[in-house]
Amino acid sequence: MYMISKQPTSVNDVVPSGVAPPLGGVTDFGIPRGLEYLAQIDQVLIHQAVELVEVFSGWESKNRYEIKNTLGQQIYFAMEESSCLMRQCCKQGRGFTMHITDNNGQEVLRGIHPFRCCQGCCCCADNDYCAMDIIIEAPVGNKIAFFRQRKFYCSPRLELLDAHDRPVFDIQAPCCCRMIQCPCGCTDDVEINILDSKSKERVGVISKQWAGVAKECFTKADNFSIQFPMDLDVKMKAALIAGFFLMEMMLFEYGNNN
Repeated sequence: MYMISKQPTSVNDVVPSGVAPPLGGVTDFGIPRGLEYLAQIDQVLIHQAVELVEVFSGWESKNRYEIKNTLGQQIYFAMEESSCLMRQCCKQGRGFTMHITDNNGQEVLRGIHPFRCCQGCCCCADNDYCAMDIIIEAPVGNKIAFFRQRKFYCSPRLELLDAHDRPVFDIQAPCCCRMIQCPCGCTDDVEINILDSKSKERVGVISKQWAGVAKECFTKADNFSIQFPMDLDVKMKAALIAGFFLMEMMLFEYGNNN
């Protein structure tokens, strides 16, 4: 049972301020190097960087994110790698690789989302040729999990599988209309439930937080949090973090919000 600034320009140029202190005495019991810190926490905060080029020109640039603990200290940084042409033409349907680095600039986690021409259709997402998915590796080259979209009609649904393609979590988003935040009054947090695949009990939640009128109206710089069980396998914690970027692209990446 589970209980419940200046941004770098490449994955090797990460020099954050206010970073999380290293934890001593953490031994490696099958935990991928660089992810040991996740064993000590049950929540992360993810902040998307404001891209001024997008704000003033609408030109789609690479997404960048700070991943922090609940004290606001940066523990990881995530940067998208994708084709410029694909970002402009395919928008949220583009293929991408998300590089997640530690505070020393070392890549500790990677998410690979392949491009498919017919991906994203909710009615035929059970077909491997139509479903949006992301392969999660830690260390790079070693698959630890796999996120994929599932068939749905009103409420988006995804599934997290382990390295052996065994279901671990069902990810259930609310009805599409309830995920739209606006200054007119719909400023409540959007909650996406993380359910155990067997018991269907809620074991965690992904929340999109209201970022304020200016950010919500003129940028895509969203604020999120991910809560998961403290005793969850570190690889699955890492998979939820890396898989989040597919969900963010699917559900919230819809151009300049207004």
